[in-house]
Amino acid sequence: MSVKLFIDGAAGTTGLEIADRLAGRSDVTFVTLDEARRKDAAARREALNDADFVILCLPDEAAREAVALIDNDRTRVIDASTAHRTAEGWTYGMAELEPSQPGAIASAMRVSNPGCYPTGFLALVRPLVRAGLIPHDWPVSVHAVSGYSGGGKAMIAEFEGGGSDTAFRGYATGLAHKHVGEMQRHARLAHPPLFTPAVVRTYRGMVVEVPLPLFAFQRRPSLTAIETALREAYRESPVVRVLDSEGVSTVEIEADAGTDRLSLRVFGNAATGQARLVATLDNLGKGAAGAAVQNFNLMAGFEQTDGLTL
Repeated sequence: MSVKLFIDGAAGTTGLEIADRLAGRSDVTFVTLDEARRKDAAARREALNDADFVILCLPDEAAREAVALIDNDRTRVIDASTAHRTAEGWTYGMAELEPSQPGAIASAMRVSNPGCYPTGFLALVRPLVRAGLIPHDWPVSVHAVSGYSGGGKAMIAEFEGGGSDTAFRGYATGLAHKHVGEMQRHARLAHPPLFTPAVVRTYRGMVVEVPLPLFAFQRRPSLTAIETALREAYRESPVVRVLDSEGVSTVEIEADAGTDRLSLRVFGNAATGQARLVATLDNLGKGAAGAAVQNFNLMAGFEQTDGLTL
């Protein structure tokens, strides 16, 4: 079986990464537009409606406009932008979020691809909230650093073209990053997490950290209970792995760069009752293109890891 796929925004960083993962597959036929027709509204409308599946790799407003151009009830959409991640009628495309999520994605007409930061955050936090180990009304904090490719072509050009020689740049200092609502909603937290993101001078890779004062929680869960809950949540996942932290004293941003997997670790100090949850992933892999391909595979009825590097 071959399905027709149109990547709208195929020339962008995420679009190119998606096409690379799908290249050479006999079960996918690409609907394409040449450079001259790529920004032609009539040509895009035709391509959007001709495809069985569409993956949108566009800015938010352009993604909304693209969805509005689809006038049939057959074309299924994966949106890699921020536009629909908390929108009604859209299924959140993180297969590992809930036990029922793969089935929900497989049957959905509209799927929103998760953000890169929320992917690491939710993988760490959602199972613990669900199990009652993190109180749903706790003021959760999350610190994360990403490779500069997460900023798209403009930031890549800035870092590689001499526009910036910084090694570390913290941003979103007004605590209103566009991913915060997505994190709160899908973790099912009562309050927005306090999110402190940064970009560093490496092309790809990401570290997401959530510190937890376990001594302050009413249930006072142990480090073992935290790790056990995560291992149970991802016991059958082909993409998420929970690694041992014993004897590990450092975490590198490149740990999962170049892959589509997501790795989790639980560090901590049992004597002080403190935990440090850490996720590593590729911001362009499981944080973007890898997740889109995983969602496409689920929706099209293929093996969900086809084309992924794990």
